[in-house]
Amino acid sequence: MGSRVATGGALLALAMLVALVLAWSLQRRLIYFPYPVVPPAAGVLPGSEEVAFDTEDRLRLRGWFLPASGGDGGAVLVCNGNGGNPGRPSEAGLAADTRAAHAWLAARAGVDPGRVAYYGESLGAAVALGLAIERPPAALVLRSPFTSLADVAQFHYPWLPVRLLLAERYPSLDRVRHLAVPLLVVAGERDAIVPASQSRRLYDAAREPKRFTMVPGADHNDEALLSGGHLIGEVLGFLRETPVLARSAAPPAP
Repeated sequence: MGSRVATGGALLALAMLVALVLAWSLQRRLIYFPYPVVPPAAGVLPGSEEVAFDTEDRLRLRGWFLPASGGDGGAVLVCNGNGGNPGRPSEAGLAADTRAAHAWLAARAGVDPGRVAYYGESLGAAVALGLAIERPPAALVLRSPFTSLADVAQFHYPWLPVRLLLAERYPSLDRVRHLAVPLLVVAGERDAIVPASQSRRLYDAAREPKRFTMVPGADHNDEALLSGGHLIGEVLGFLRETPVLARSAAPPAP
């Protein structure tokens, strides 16, 4: 009897070890879900154009640019979530990508580098926040931001030691304390991917000026949190009240 118990315990320990190794080796596949094909820009956003720029680690990236109608130099840099563009993403890689996108946008004819706002959604909110610490924007909008990747992973996988396993960190709660620009945080009341409580904690840790808004009844991927009237209204109102952007309040691309 004793030997059977010992053998069973050894098998359980081995199974747990295999599960941990798999979780470690496959973690980026659990974090990033890039689309295999990106549609033409103009087919999604009429009037937009496809652009290309190089990153510091020698990648050639493509992006979409939608000119503002006002022509007053204002612009919005959008950082999409974890299900956006193709590639083999990583935390360091996305930071480099976003720096390259910002450099391209700041050098674009008709864009005033001092009047560029950042808009980040979900995982892209962590990327936008990281860029905002390095290169402060005129304003920052974070939609469904988490406090850290470990916190949101622990929420979904409470039985795994995620803080030991994760190679990607995205320490947004630590970073937001150093933010020195106007901030808008938008959360979905019923967000099952990033709990609204995490978005609120991030907001509470930030300095003024800041604004928090909850979209009633909205889950993470609901239309209300992508391009709903409540979301757009809050973003436009925030940008209009940001002094440096007061003359430019174009909505972010969905």
